[in-house]
This record gives sequence, structure tokens and C-alpha cells, in this order.
Amino acid sequence: MKFCDECGSMMKSEDVDGGEMWVCSEGHRKPRDEDASYVLTEGQEATEIIETTSEGDSSLPTTDAHCPECGNDEAYWYMQQIRAADESETRFFVCTECEHKWREDDH
Repeated sequence: MKFCDECGSMMKSEDVDGGEMWVCSEGHRKPRDEDASYVLTEGQEATEIIETTSEGDSSLPTTDAHCPECGNDEAYWYMQQIRAADESETRFFVCTECEHKWREDDH
């Protein structure tokens, strides 16, 4: 990850006028070091993997929750911080029957 020396914003690699440059959201540019190695990814969001056994059991706890997709009344659940640290966590549910996934916020 590369940060702008001018404003501190995260920089992205872009092709500018035929050359690779680091560009921040404020428009500051810096040439990329051709000798360095970089790993570029498409997104910054974490992938969510829920492991299940062949019987469909998950290591996540279950709770009473109505699935909006199939009407089942039991779901796996977990909490994840996806907003600012001073905001409450978001509750995620996964139906034990159809594996439909939904979330519940405190808004």
C-alpha cells in the first residue's frame, strides 16, 4: 500500500500518459519505482467465508431469526465492525436452511 507524501491519502496505480504512476484522490502523482515489486488487488473489502461441514453444520452460533428468503426461523449469526469505530457493529445472519445471507444494522 502506498500513501501520498503530500496529503496522506491512499494512492492507486494508474496508467498516465503511457507510464505507471501512483495517483491519490487529491490528484497528486508520483512515478512508480520500476525495480520494486507490487501486488495490486481489485478491492479492499475482506472476503467472508463461512465454513460448513458436509452435514451443513457451521462453527457459527445459531439464533432465532426469520429468513426473508425461505421463511426458516433459525440462522447462524456473527458480528463485524464495518463502519467507523465509534459506530456499533453490524449483525450478519445466514439461514440454516437455504444459506441466504442478510444483515441487521442499528439505524
